[in-house]
Amino acid sequence: MPATEAEDPSWSVDPALARRVLVLLLSVNLLNYVDRQVLYALLPAIQKDFALSDAQAGSLASAFMVVYMLAALPIGYLADRGRRRLWISAGIGLWSLATAASGVARGFAQLFTARATVGIGESCYGTISPSFVAEHFPPQKRAFVLALFSMAIPVGSALGYVAGGALGQAWGWRNAFYLVGLPGLVLMVWSLRLREPAKTAAPSVREPRSPVASYLDLFRVPSFTYVTLAGAAMTFTLGGLAVWMPSFFSRRWGMSLGEAGTTFGMMTVIAGGMGSLCGGWIADRALRWTSRSYFWVSGLGYVAGLPLAAAALLAPDQRLCVAAMFLAEFFLFLNMGPINAVIVSVTKPQTRSMAFAANILVIHALGDAVSPTLIGLASDRWGLTPALLAACGALALAAGFCFLGLRHYDADAGRIGNA
Repeated sequence: MPATEAEDPSWSVDPALARRVLVLLLSVNLLNYVDRQVLYALLPAIQKDFALSDAQAGSLASAFMVVYMLAALPIGYLADRGRRRLWISAGIGLWSLATAASGVARGFAQLFTARATVGIGESCYGTISPSFVAEHFPPQKRAFVLALFSMAIPVGSALGYVAGGALGQAWGWRNAFYLVGLPGLVLMVWSLRLREPAKTAAPSVREPRSPVASYLDLFRVPSFTYVTLAGAAMTFTLGGLAVWMPSFFSRRWGMSLGEAGTTFGMMTVIAGGMGSLCGGWIADRALRWTSRSYFWVSGLGYVAGLPLAAAALLAPDQRLCVAAMFLAEFFLFLNMGPINAVIVSVTKPQTRSMAFAANILVIHALGDAVSPTLIGLASDRWGLTPALLAACGALALAAGFCFLGLRHYDADAGRIGNA
């Protein structure tokens, strides 16, 4: 029986180094989501200046996601065969400059191009950083560590909404892009000091397989396939809510640009942050009773979050709406650590950047690369509330895929010594 990573004597990382890596990449991940989400808080002002329809506004988010997911495949393949820290650093610099460049756009086409370029930069980071962080920690701690790392999703997103709303209202949407984009250049320089964990620093022997064959091999692992499909269904819903909830608050409850961004941002940072940390903590502790806890925690979170999200959209009172959406986000973010821990557990170290790249492609191709535009089209025809309700239905699929993955996890993790 193969040794687990925890038992493998070649697996050894200085705990102080591991903490420094986590702090740095968590900081970068926070800025990653600030720069990604700030657009959505600024959409009402941008739509007014450029006279954009809801479908055009939604396509700005889709432009980012389409490029982000397509760039992931070649970047993931090359990063597993090169120096990952250089890819990370280059990505930070590119997306930071592209975010700042969004502020100088003089029309829809230029803004569309800038947002697409942000996708290339963030793809360099998103395909590599989760496995890079996880490999610095033993397997029994990875769900919580990845949950902490993934907490940047709700916290960074919230900061993007809050900063976008506040800065946009105070100094205009163009200055908001400058102020959130340029600080990334400092983190770009800092990231050049990263070092590979000892286990993966030495080059490993790889079969001479083509990129296509290498990626297809990943989808022959059932747990990886199911967790990826679950992530796609979840991302369809959460991506749509991320883009359109500030507009929903503005239209449904008459909130100002700053108030709508702040309300959804604070809700997301608190509920999402708590949910992410709780999900990772529960999943790691539950490993004592079931090795399949990653799938259980994620699936049950989706089951709980679906009716709460629907209740928020249909609530007759603003306070009930906010309370229900708060609870929905808490449960929907339980999966952030566990779902990434599944990917790390069922893939080999020398293919993990590729695994996250393939995951990124699928979850965004079937998720938030299309949902903002589809919601915008549906909103133009039937109204924003029915469009968002329909998007929430994908959470039922997310739960179903998690429960299907339960049957395969032990065998898949055992094949590479992570059972």
